[in-house]
Amino acid sequence: MTDPIVSKLHEWLRAHEQELLDDTIQMLRIPSLEGDPEPNAPYGKENRQALDLALSLAEKYGMKTTDLEGHIGYADFGQGERLVMSLGHLDVVPTGPGWKHEPFGAEIDGGYIYARGTTDDKGPTMASFYAMRAIKECIPNLPARMRQVFGCNEESGFGCVARYVETEEPPTYGVAPDAGWPLYHAEKGIANLEISVPIRKGDFELLELEGGQRPNIVIDSCSAKVRVAPSIRAHVEAKLADSWDRNVTFAWDGDELGVFSVGKASHGSRPFNGDSAAIRTLRFLFEIAPLPDQTFYEEMFDLTHIGGAGLGIAGSDEVAGDLTNNLGIVTAVEGRVDFLFNIRYPVTWTGEKLQSLCTARLAELQSGFELKVTRDSPPLYFPLEHPMVQAIVDVYEAETGERRRPGTMGGGTYARAVPNTVAIGTAWEGDGHAHETDERLKVEHLFKMSRIYAHIFYRLATMP
Repeated sequence: MTDPIVSKLHEWLRAHEQELLDDTIQMLRIPSLEGDPEPNAPYGKENRQALDLALSLAEKYGMKTTDLEGHIGYADFGQGERLVMSLGHLDVVPTGPGWKHEPFGAEIDGGYIYARGTTDDKGPTMASFYAMRAIKECIPNLPARMRQVFGCNEESGFGCVARYVETEEPPTYGVAPDAGWPLYHAEKGIANLEISVPIRKGDFELLELEGGQRPNIVIDSCSAKVRVAPSIRAHVEAKLADSWDRNVTFAWDGDELGVFSVGKASHGSRPFNGDSAAIRTLRFLFEIAPLPDQTFYEEMFDLTHIGGAGLGIAGSDEVAGDLTNNLGIVTAVEGRVDFLFNIRYPVTWTGEKLQSLCTARLAELQSGFELKVTRDSPPLYFPLEHPMVQAIVDVYEAETGERRRPGTMGGGTYARAVPNTVAIGTAWEGDGHAHETDERLKVEHLFKMSRIYAHIFYRLATMP
């Protein structure tokens, strides 16, 4: 039998669907990429603009707002010891080429909204905000405090939520609407490994190599240039004549060979969903290199194995499965090649184990690779029997008729940075994937999310 209060929440949300859609479109049209810091805008003016919109809407709808120097803001209401919190983020990753719809146009086509951030994470954040608003309007005497958080630096460092936990209260129960349904009870550890190697001098010398925008995006275009000595020109041209990869093109400019590769972007936690142009480029260079240079290019190519084998870190556990490795950025600068790898490692591992394995592997190679760990975010894990996990699973079944087992993910959400918090679902079949071109969200799914979120928040606010 449906709880009459849940029915009331659903009725209110259905009556305000157009408002939710209008406010979401307004938010999606802000190109909230990270930019140069400005006063009270540590992540750039567009991020500041998105945060200002969120806080102004919260004030308009009667919530109290707090702005933590532009890093992050939140809206809250209610009274009681228990604090139920939802943490969404307003920043987005770069768009990249190949969009059929304007990335920040928020165009509705065939029942879907197309824009960067529709699924990650502006759409879910706005659905969550409206779920909070429904609770405020429908259950004014709810004996709990409710808080909607608006982050601004989730995609490139978590500086926003780090600022939050410095001074603000942790939730009794928290959710981050930024995962799969019904929730993800485990998130792999995330580490960024910077690996550098001196460029080999000689007859086949790398002059330029460039690809990638962010560590957590599969590289969709990559370019390189090598100087080829006359003594090996015939060898290289013979190899070029046998080249097979149609996603790699090349052209001569005197004794310099230019190489350009294209691939497919994807979220760095699932590199197998994309097609790395950088991997194509490095494989191509290895295949055409003369024998004395092949070890150097082969070792660089091997590092890119998406399972981590080339880095010596391949592995898995029973909770979250296989480690993944994404080459997010590669550049040739001042006589060295610099690689930035984004690693998602098993929840039973530690960052120290990862570094130790990689260090041992690089020591076996001949080219002089050097390692620096620039980020290590430990794994998150909630047992399946945890009361919050069970409550969210029960709500999802009540709302959809489907009982799903909680999942695990390689992606990292705010849940790993805030105590007592798990990541919950955001999209269904047909919706676009995070970080890909033509990201999209079905309008009806936006509304459906808001209803499920309201039920989850109400359950967490009232569970024993």
